Amino acid sequence: MRAYHIASTETGPTLTDLPIPTPGTGQLRLKIAACGLNFADLLMIQRKYQDTPEPPFTLGMEVAGIVDALGPDTDGPAIGARVAVFGGQGGLAEYGVFDVNRCVEIPDCMSFEDAAAFQIAYGTSHVALDHRARMQPGETLLVTGAAGGVGLTAVEIGKLMGATVIACARGADKLEVAKAAGADHLIDAKTQDIREIVRSLGGADVVYDAVGGAQWQAAFRACKPEARLLPIGFASGEVPQVPANHLLVKNLSVLGVYWGGYMKFRPQVITDSLRTLLGWYEQGRLKPHVSHVLPLDRAAEGLELLRSRKSTGKVVITP
Repeated sequence: MRAYHIASTETGPTLTDLPIPTPGTGQLRLKIAACGLNFADLLMIQRKYQDTPEPPFTLGMEVAGIVDALGPDTDGPAIGARVAVFGGQGGLAEYGVFDVNRCVEIPDCMSFEDAAAFQIAYGTSHVALDHRARMQPGETLLVTGAAGGVGLTAVEIGKLMGATVIACARGADKLEVAKAAGADHLIDAKTQDIREIVRSLGGADVVYDAVGGAQWQAAFRACKPEARLLPIGFASGEVPQVPANHLLVKNLSVLGVYWGGYMKFRPQVITDSLRTLLGWYEQGRLKPHVSHVLPLDRAAEGLELLRSRKSTGKVVITP
């Protein structure tokens, strides 16, 4: 089979021929139909991600496809079932072996492309806004990177949860994507003053920040007292430093969110969240935005779209 594979710490990813893997006990093999790309894939290539596997490994954190085989003494979805998997690695390939307990069957109405674009982006935003920030209807939510893979889902879910959503993104085209997802107010990060505009709208109760750097600083200064700030990612390349004295004076809370971490210490949080999200999808209340669908031999191009911020929503690879 073909796989977008990292052979050693000294080499970057290449399209490689590998043996088709065999599932062990507690595992299934998936014939992969689609793999969603994530900013974390770029960090893994640079060995900067907190859960970077030791090489050799295949990139691709979240996939969807058809169950092809079950390991010995393994109960799981039937062969032929349509499932999505957050595997953490192994998705940019024609086949992959994954733990059964990481799989979720997907509705008949859900395409493989939507399923591969769904779990991390929607899961991160829902767990962040609902479980961590406890956001309430009527509150004001500020989203930076609002046209990106996770930011766009925060706009969509924030609106579903009854918030007034302020979307911050770079350029008119990206802001139009955020507006279509339900944003009430738009800020162009290239030309407008985030702090002043948010303050003119009354300030933010919740900040969902996927960018870091200067945008985090501006959002931090635009918070209402008792606001909750969610550091989701650092697409700017700059991890912000939080002045604790400002937290004290304004009674602010900074809440870390690492969606994949819940798989290790409290998986029920993810299970309950995905149940809610898939229900919303079946009801037509969530519509994943996939800006690019590319074949496996163009995986490098897909990752470059993320790195250069030329994509909106998700980029999906179809082996």
